[in-house]
Amino acid sequence: MSKSEQTVLNSESKIATSESAHEISKDGAFVRQKNRFTTPFGDGENELPVEANRYRLLWAGICPWAHRQIIALNLLGLTDVISIGEANPVRTEKGWEFSLDEGGVDPVLGIRYLPEIYEKTDPEYDGRATVPTVVDVKAGKVVNNDYFKLTNYWETAWKPFHKKGAPDLYPVELRDEIDKLNDIIFHEVNNGVYKAGFAQSQEAYEKAYDTLFARLDDLEERLSKQRYLFGDKITDSDIRLYVTLARFDIAYYLVFRVNRNRIIDFPNLWAYARDLYQTPGFGNTTNFDAIKRGYNLGNHAENPYQILPKGPDVSIWNTPHDREKFIK
Repeated sequence: MSKSEQTVLNSESKIATSESAHEISKDGAFVRQKNRFTTPFGDGENELPVEANRYRLLWAGICPWAHRQIIALNLLGLTDVISIGEANPVRTEKGWEFSLDEGGVDPVLGIRYLPEIYEKTDPEYDGRATVPTVVDVKAGKVVNNDYFKLTNYWETAWKPFHKKGAPDLYPVELRDEIDKLNDIIFHEVNNGVYKAGFAQSQEAYEKAYDTLFARLDDLEERLSKQRYLFGDKITDSDIRLYVTLARFDIAYYLVFRVNRNRIIDFPNLWAYARDLYQTPGFGNTTNFDAIKRGYNLGNHAENPYQILPKGPDVSIWNTPHDREKFIK
């Protein structure tokens, strides 16, 4: 990530921060590291078996990549078959820490810091230990940290365990379109804010900034005509866009210097974001305090005195949104 980050190394671990993982290009642009554990879930050869109570999903309330897994699990009713462990939103020099749990260790895995389970899985791995992380509890090893595809696995491979009446977040007839939009949202919005925030040159920052707001303008127009990104039903794409919108005004606007507009300045995007927030699975898994603490007190911001911003007022997320007008 930024130059101010220190290499996450101790005498027992080689897990690194983004700087030592080479996430800054020669021209000062942020280039996110690739995921290391990408074996898909399924019933095919060399795939992860879909089995209730075998896996534990590790996440942190600050992280948008992890948050979208939690939203999907809640919408689909998978929290009864996949256990969840939550790390402190303020990442330490030794990595994500399970200090929210009694005794300061994950109660299932017995680890204090996330890099511990990565090193146990692959002692040669020298990238960052990231959330979300899926651990095979039987083996005690990381099996997947592919945040980009994980929600699709919950939506498809895990369908036998979906609750009755669960939404079809990844309908077959829309998958090609969803995949295309998800790719755009990732590069220009989800990761776009990070490209601006972690840029180490003016040129790289402005390029990311301009691309981000051009795409938000396009999405504002799209959502002026329909309730969700693909019409009248929530899809995987809505989950992916929501997690960035939820963090925008409270963190990205100032910390990442993406300050052309706040989300509340976009009439349609703001109403759409509130609509999702007020939908079970979204707002009840959104921890604004964790988001604020993670971005302002962690290594994302230059905040030597560790001052936590008092605002903004998050009660406005519960105000009427009028998106029902699109229901036919």
